[in-house]
Amino acid sequence: MKLIKNTFLLLFTLFISFAHAQEAEKIRVACIGNSITFGYGIKDRIKNAYPAQLQRMLGDNYEVKNFGISGRTLLSKGNSPYITTGAYKQALDYNPNIILIKLGTNDSKAFNWVYKDEFNSDYVKLIKTFQSLESKPTIYLCKAAPVYKRGRKISADIVEKEINPRIEAIAKSQNLEIIDLFTPMLGKGDLFPDAIHPNGEGAGELAKLVYTALTGKEAVLVDQNFPGKKTDWKGFTKYTFEYNNKEAFVLEPKKALAGKPWVWRARFPWWHTEMDEILLEEGYHIAYINTDNQFGSPKAVKAWDSFYKYLIRSHDFSKKVALEGVSRGGLFVYNWAKKNPELVSCIYTEAPVIDFKSWPGGYGTGIGSEKNWNILKKEYGFKSDAEAKKYANSPMDNLEVLAKAKIPVMHMISLTDSVVPPKENTFPFINKYLELGGNATVITCTEGKQTLHGHHFPIETPQIGADFIIYNTKKETTSLNSSVYHKLRAGLQNSKIKFEREKTGRVAFLGGSITFNGGWRDSITDYLKAKFPETKFEFIAAGVPSTGSTPAAFRMEQDVFKDGPIDLLFEEAAVNDGTNGRTKEEQIRAMEGIVRHARYLNPATDIVIMHFVDPGKMKSYRNGIIPDVIQNHEKVAAHYNIPTINLAKEVTDRIDAGEFSWAKDFKNLHPSPFGQGIYAHSMLSLLEMAWTRPIAEDDKIGSYPLPDPLDQLNYDKGELVDIHTAKLSGNWHIVENWKPEDGKATRPNYVDVPLLVGDEINKGKATFTFTGNTVGIAVVAGPDSGTIEYRIDGGDWQTLDLLTNWSRSLHLPWFFTLASGLEHTKHKLQIKIAENIDPSKRIGNACRIRYFYINK
Repeated sequence: MKLIKNTFLLLFTLFISFAHAQEAEKIRVACIGNSITFGYGIKDRIKNAYPAQLQRMLGDNYEVKNFGISGRTLLSKGNSPYITTGAYKQALDYNPNIILIKLGTNDSKAFNWVYKDEFNSDYVKLIKTFQSLESKPTIYLCKAAPVYKRGRKISADIVEKEINPRIEAIAKSQNLEIIDLFTPMLGKGDLFPDAIHPNGEGAGELAKLVYTALTGKEAVLVDQNFPGKKTDWKGFTKYTFEYNNKEAFVLEPKKALAGKPWVWRARFPWWHTEMDEILLEEGYHIAYINTDNQFGSPKAVKAWDSFYKYLIRSHDFSKKVALEGVSRGGLFVYNWAKKNPELVSCIYTEAPVIDFKSWPGGYGTGIGSEKNWNILKKEYGFKSDAEAKKYANSPMDNLEVLAKAKIPVMHMISLTDSVVPPKENTFPFINKYLELGGNATVITCTEGKQTLHGHHFPIETPQIGADFIIYNTKKETTSLNSSVYHKLRAGLQNSKIKFEREKTGRVAFLGGSITFNGGWRDSITDYLKAKFPETKFEFIAAGVPSTGSTPAAFRMEQDVFKDGPIDLLFEEAAVNDGTNGRTKEEQIRAMEGIVRHARYLNPATDIVIMHFVDPGKMKSYRNGIIPDVIQNHEKVAAHYNIPTINLAKEVTDRIDAGEFSWAKDFKNLHPSPFGQGIYAHSMLSLLEMAWTRPIAEDDKIGSYPLPDPLDQLNYDKGELVDIHTAKLSGNWHIVENWKPEDGKATRPNYVDVPLLVGDEINKGKATFTFTGNTVGIAVVAGPDSGTIEYRIDGGDWQTLDLLTNWSRSLHLPWFFTLASGLEHTKHKLQIKIAENIDPSKRIGNACRIRYFYINK
């Protein structure tokens, strides 16, 4: 027996030695470079930066490390020299066998290239530092990739005509191999979205060029769904990779469920994996990041925040995750969940540490761990045991946030556990959680062999744990993609640059009642404040119920631009323009006027036009007809290259696909909170898509071109004019603080304000003198509205009925355009009260004017 045991030990030792030898035989490749090497702007740079794609092509006999740092120069006097970075020092310590140097692009900036005479000597110095390494590496110099836009800080001409020839000369003088990343990439500008940085496909092309240079073989890209090393794990695929210098992995199901639900394991990911296997079979992903010796500290939670964002942004994981914590993993899952309750579907734990004073502190009946206690204190920054014991944000504390979010929890425990005693951890936690209104389940595991003082025990019912997670995961049906209903056109990059660089932003919301009401507008403002946390925003809510594009065009100066130009403007008018009977000409003139007016004041203004839904538009789409108003607004948007969101078509299609209903979910024209959420989701996805590309260092805010107008009579210089400028006679008078006496509803800014009033037939006139090509009146059209006669410049009198379809129950704002296409000279408008049309159906003769409006 002893001989067998010794033989086994010998074989095991030989196996370990062989494994280490195999590891040591890997050829180490260091990729030195700037943002192109780093993978700047690539959605999943960890998987698709050129070094990562090169690693997959080279295979397991190579180890490729990315030491790229954005914005770095080769020049030691450049604004950001590579040799001063930690990445450079790490590359030296790596002692690589092969070194790929791709620097020079940032040196082309004018303020760097003034030191061009030192470029060659600085490059040679860099080469010498690597040549002095013990590994005696083979060094390849890479020519810089093309720059696809001239006139930027990074100079296309200097890169092509000065930097790359110098790199070739250096390679020749130092007897080094050179890899041409310039010539083969010419004519491939579509792979460089910002003209400088390649996308994932472009990085793959660079990787192929490098692979062929290293091996002499034809390059074939190796794609996979996640970064890192791909291995088999119990019949499923495991991807192991490094994320922010921490080991991480993802287990991939054979067929993922819609919405990509996932489970996030904390600590001991190899322990009790039966439940994970069940969930993988069901279509769940399993993820893990190694923060093992951080005991759920704030630093660990921050690392988890970053990893979470990576998985949902780069791999579209569900925004809600099921957390799984074993032993001290309880500290991780509960601390992260308390910070992010809205992101957690449920929490499953086994023998969880809830109170670190119990373990590893040992300040209770259980078996503590002095070693781990000291590590924990250092990790949390505690200077003494007393300070640690006073800590008031352990999982046991501040549970209200989880209970309020109704996050269900399940604990699997052993009653004999004396390492993490349930009486000091699970029981007080669960009791407190229940008292706060939380949902909790405890399962005691009493069967089978229990070891490590009862802390290690078999899970009798892994299916129950899996069912708990499945039950509490919101089932997501395959839903339509909002991007189908978006036309991004010229995009919204100006506003992103303004918000990120200048840290200020003015955002306006212009439209009718759906814009006036809260809901989607609040979601946009919250999103912007979260995405640009350092930016000081001013939000202008310029929605006025019952109004469409014509009122908006004349309200621009007063309601939108009163305090300055706008960086980002959201405009909606499709519902009211359609239902209020505006003609095709009016719809185009008004929407075009809004666009041109905004860009007169700020040529860089980003604009988004939105088409909201109503039953009429749904009926049109179901009959295969695009509503006229949407065609008209789209004509303007296309002419000015402005993004649009067709929410009318999106909501119709989603209802027809069975995602929700109009009557039960969306409710009506003014959406329910659910409907507001549908609107907001689509808008936010447009913003995410528009702002996917990172800002390059030399990106600038640009002025949008202003083409010839579609309609020369558009309202591009519209303004409201004070009623006090009118000359009055007879019964016409101004009520300085008007309010109705009939108890009917009103609209903001059209009640408790000055109104010009006439209400007696043929008793005087209101005369308004103006200069412009368009004139109209903004009235309060209530139940007692009458009929007016008006004329321009002494012409024929024309009759206008002020009673609208909605006036009988509401004093609503209404804009009547009285004349358009006038000569741009001085004109005189006269108004008088006329005999009522069909007086049997009338209750009054009133004309109440809030503003005159003109197009100057």
